[in-house]
Amino acid sequence: MLRGINPILSPDLLYILRAMAHGDEIVIADANFPAQSLGPRVVRLDGVNATEALSAILSLMPLDDFTKTPAFSMQVVGEVDAVPEAVKEFQQVINDEADNPAALASLERYAFYDRAKAAFAVVQTGETRLYGNILLKKGVVR
Repeated sequence: MLRGINPILSPDLLYILRAMAHGDEIVIADANFPAQSLGPRVVRLDGVNATEALSAILSLMPLDDFTKTPAFSMQVVGEVDAVPEAVKEFQQVINDEADNPAALASLERYAFYDRAKAAFAVVQTGETRLYGNILLKKGVVR
């Protein structure tokens, strides 16, 4: 055990967060997300919802402040303007806990998958709410 580190952050996830560099991206995904088939390394946080994972990750990782949009959610298929409850909670966590709060942007489903393929890693959570997916761009640790 270590002090000051959220205990839901597994050793594998801590390694990934430390290995990521400025501009690298990480996806926090719901239980339905096709994490394994997309290609990047996957770490599982079963039993943890996506907002808990986001909060824990933001406690250690800064969002990129060199870009206007360091965080993206997945758009609801057929309802581009819909904002699922999980996405509302993501925005609240970012507002409350990120060192560089920013408005969430959204990506069409397949554009989100394409971006996830290029991500440094995917964190597969136990989130059961649909569209509980968020992509984060790591900032500079100052």
